[in-house]
Amino acid sequence: MLLWLAEFLQQFHSGFAVVNYLSLRAILATLTALIIGLWAGPYVIRKLQEKQIGQSVRDDGPQSHLSKAGTPTMGGTLILLGIAVSTLLWGDLTNHYVWIVLLVTMSTGLVGFIDDYRKVVQKNSRGLPARWKMFWQSIIALVAGIFLYASAATPAETTLIVPFFKDIIIDLGWFYIVLTYFVIVGTSNAVNLTDGLDGLAILPTVMVGAALGACAYLVGNVNFADYLFLPYIEGAGEVAIFCAALVGAGIGFLWFNTYPAQVFMGDVGSLALGAALGVMAVIVRQEILLFIMGGIFVAETVSVILQVASFKLTGKRIFRMAPLHHHFELKGWPEPRVIVRFWIITLFLVLLGMATLKIR
Repeated sequence: MLLWLAEFLQQFHSGFAVVNYLSLRAILATLTALIIGLWAGPYVIRKLQEKQIGQSVRDDGPQSHLSKAGTPTMGGTLILLGIAVSTLLWGDLTNHYVWIVLLVTMSTGLVGFIDDYRKVVQKNSRGLPARWKMFWQSIIALVAGIFLYASAATPAETTLIVPFFKDIIIDLGWFYIVLTYFVIVGTSNAVNLTDGLDGLAILPTVMVGAALGACAYLVGNVNFADYLFLPYIEGAGEVAIFCAALVGAGIGFLWFNTYPAQVFMGDVGSLALGAALGVMAVIVRQEILLFIMGGIFVAETVSVILQVASFKLTGKRIFRMAPLHHHFELKGWPEPRVIVRFWIITLFLVLLGMATLKIR
């Protein structure tokens, strides 16, 4: 929106041309989303408290969590507000990638919102039934996959890039839609499972989102893409604006979500942010890189799968409790220790993932 205004004002003063620079708009998008989060946070938290929209806590989990009962939840709406406003202000609204990431994120957030609303407002412990949650996540992911496949202008937009190997590029064909489905739905649910401790999910999401933003900038620039043997995807650079908005909104939310949390994001935030990471990775053709950088999300998801499978097959549990972060809590780790160590692991994995762009 402001890009259009700047282009109009260039006829009166050439200085407005600076807004055309993607790097500047990314910085401004981060700052805008951050300011929105810090400014609107206290108001949102107060309104959630007034409406008694509080978190319910499992009584079979760590006893330290019982004190969190009643903490305002559905704070993910604050994150989505910052992302949406900042992206609409600083993004190129003629770019279809911008609209894809926005619509996938907001529509998945709506699914999470309905689930949260039924749980904390209508006091329905089941929330949105799992089959319906999966159904709507699937519809969103398939629509995104089909649209991206149909709108692909070059073969590079539907190929699979393998880290560390510059010559291994797999043409996916229609399987691109299937891969897109699993990446978006899988990442959405993985972030949701990780969101169990104060700040545990949001900072890894910010770090991975920032890395995907860097990837978007690189693949959207023909010179950088050629230098790094990455597929050049025209227009993908604008996804960096969305990534920057996610980073700013996430840090703004972390201000209130850090231990001890004043607010939780709820499914409205975790499902949406996971879907956002998934669709961004698909657009910049870095699905495997997302798997590496989001290793914490993967570990949390695998721990749940293994726990359920082991209990059904043998009647025994592998972990003291799943997802994985609860296992370490029940082993005696203080909550802040679990959180910070998972953050450190994510930082390591993100740096490792970004190194693969050069080591090819």
